[in-house]
Amino acid sequence: MNAHAVAALPVRILRPLQPMTWLERAWHDIRLTPGVGFGHGAVMACFGVLVMLGARERFWLLAGSMSGFLLVAPILATGLYAVSRALERGETAGWSTVFTIWRSLDRRLVGFGLLLAAAGTGWVMTSAALITLMAPQPVLTPVDFVHQVVLNRESWLFEIWLALGGLLAAPVFASSVTAIPMLVDRQVSVGDAVLASWRTVLENPVPMGVWAVLVMGFTLLGMGSLMLGLIFVMPMLGHASWHAYRDLLPAEG
Repeated sequence: MNAHAVAALPVRILRPLQPMTWLERAWHDIRLTPGVGFGHGAVMACFGVLVMLGARERFWLLAGSMSGFLLVAPILATGLYAVSRALERGETAGWSTVFTIWRSLDRRLVGFGLLLAAAGTGWVMTSAALITLMAPQPVLTPVDFVHQVVLNRESWLFEIWLALGGLLAAPVFASSVTAIPMLVDRQVSVGDAVLASWRTVLENPVPMGVWAVLVMGFTLLGMGSLMLGLIFVMPMLGHASWHAYRDLLPAEG
């Protein structure tokens, strides 16, 4: 598919609450392949626990790392996209489907993953520098973060921290929300996939805004449950992201 064809792809205009149907379809996929879904979730949860343990005495790093990790999570979900596509086609889906997409080492996905990792690293460094330089006292633990940043009414540090995170997250979300499923599904360039992803967001600002809120909300719930909730959140959001892509950009042929 060439760049002109990608630019000409019709983008469906969705209802504001269409994202709720994506979650419903996601649970259907999970029920059909529970081992794959919860296996992905378990890997995500274990990774989160390792990050939390590694940064438990440097909470500014923990906060930045978790936020940055959200930027690369869609790449980790490529196996779930492949499973949803197989189920959609009526094919048998399982770990073999996941390993096939992972073994392919698609240079487009690898390159996109590196770009997201760079964005995540940039946010970690920015978050760490901001909190270290502007917090009135050293922030070393979760309690320190709450007292010195979140509840500190003598400064706007928390608001600035959130604003910077939003400035980074918004364009990353717009660039990747349908781009990664599209790279799994079609032979298009990274640039064309990003362009198509931006079109879906610009033409559906309300439903995509609802989707962004749902993604962030469920992710925070997963993290707030000592990472255990990610076992359920990861497959749900991964499969739902595939159905978001399919609703927004119709299948070829």
